[in-house]
Amino acid sequence: MNVTLITGASGGIGEALASRLAARKHNLLLVARNAGKLEQQCRQFAQAYGISAQYIAADLSKAGAPQQVFEEAQARGLEVDMLINNAGIGSGGAFSELLLKDELALLQLNNASLVAMTHLFLLPMQARGSGTIINVASMAAFIPFPYMATYAASKAFVRSFTQAITEECKPYGIHVMLLCPGLTRTNFNRAAGIENNEKSKGLNIEYSSTTQTPEQVADEAIRALDRKKHVIVSGRMNRLAANLSALLPNAIVARGFARSYRKRTGK
Repeated sequence: MNVTLITGASGGIGEALASRLAARKHNLLLVARNAGKLEQQCRQFAQAYGISAQYIAADLSKAGAPQQVFEEAQARGLEVDMLINNAGIGSGGAFSELLLKDELALLQLNNASLVAMTHLFLLPMQARGSGTIINVASMAAFIPFPYMATYAASKAFVRSFTQAITEECKPYGIHVMLLCPGLTRTNFNRAAGIENNEKSKGLNIEYSSTTQTPEQVADEAIRALDRKKHVIVSGRMNRLAANLSALLPNAIVARGFARSYRKRTGK
């Protein structure tokens, strides 16, 4: 059975993508840590759209999890023709004050597991001569971001890695797309440990009328996929910001963010 595999599918952009693709009659394989939420989603998608929806509960911040997901998919006889690497987490605050184990877990989830999932599922796609891979980065991929240093660097890695393998995959008929959302109405603050955290209060995100919802990001991503785009920055203002950031030296951008943070926090 052909399926679309989505990591980080239990909420936010991952859940919105799952809903949109289910409506398009994609069979789904959802991956996240929350087995209860995944089971509920699969039941709802199957009933609403008449598709097959399955899940694997896995913590991709653990090194062995991608291999376990791949082996389980194979054991179920599932052929992943679309892989969406959406799972990720952030962190905020002065790098020296953050817990090293948390920063390393962030890199495992945002980078190492994304690379592992891509590698594992890419090989069968190459053998078939078809497939789609979507890697979710962030607007932070375009700039060095003081006081979110590890998170921004992890997303810069996703951007570079994805754009490189885009070219490697073309001879095999595999479409690769980089999705870079901006500020989105999700639980990012809480999951990143930024919400109500004295050490990182200067990073606390305040939503505005231009903030996108996960559903808006998902809609833009699918439209871009339909047009066979390789890079999509969701949101008009985000696209403008990405273009402007390319005109300024990284050192100037980083200095500006650092000064702004210190001004807000009184440091």
